[in-house]
Amino acid sequence: MKALVIYETSFGNTGRIAQAIAEGLSKHGTVELDNVTDATPAVPDDIDLLVVGGPTHVFSMSRASTREEAGRRQGRSDGADRGIRGWLSGLNEGDHPQTFAAFDTRMDVFPLTGSAAKVATRAARHLGFAVTKPNSFVVDSYEGPLRPGEFERARAWGAELAKQAAGG
Repeated sequence: MKALVIYETSFGNTGRIAQAIAEGLSKHGTVELDNVTDATPAVPDDIDLLVVGGPTHVFSMSRASTREEAGRRQGRSDGADRGIRGWLSGLNEGDHPQTFAAFDTRMDVFPLTGSAAKVATRAARHLGFAVTKPNSFVVDSYEGPLRPGEFERARAWGAELAKQAAGG
C-alpha cells in the first residue's frame, strides 16, 4: 500500500495531525507527506490512498480570505498560500484509482457545525474518487491546541485507513 497525505495548516495543529496519520499509515506501507503549498498538482498513478486534510474555516475548507485572517492572527501578512480547496479544484474529473480520505481540525462548539473534511469528501466524490468517511480532530480554540488524545486517535485512524486500502 502506498499513501499520499496532503495537508494544509494554519497554526500547526492540522500539520501535527497529518504527521500522526502518516505514522499510522506507515505501519502498513509507504507514505509521502506533503504540505499543500509544496504538493504536485496531480496524484501519481502509483498511489493507492490519498488522504487530504485542512483546518475548518467558516464551516468549510479555507479560502484566501480566511487564510489571510489566520496569518494576521499570527502577525504574518502571507496567509494566502494555496489551500486544499484550490488543490482539489485543480485535479481532473474522471475515474481515479485511489481511495480518498479527508480529515480536518475544528472546534467542537454547539450549535456551530461545519467540516472542511465533509466538504472535501463531496468534492472528491464529484471528481471521481472512491471516498471513505471523513474524520474530524478537535482543537480547543481557533488557534489550538489539539484536545488530549487527538494525536493517538489520528495515528489509529491512519492505521485503519491503511488496512482498508490494503483490503483487510
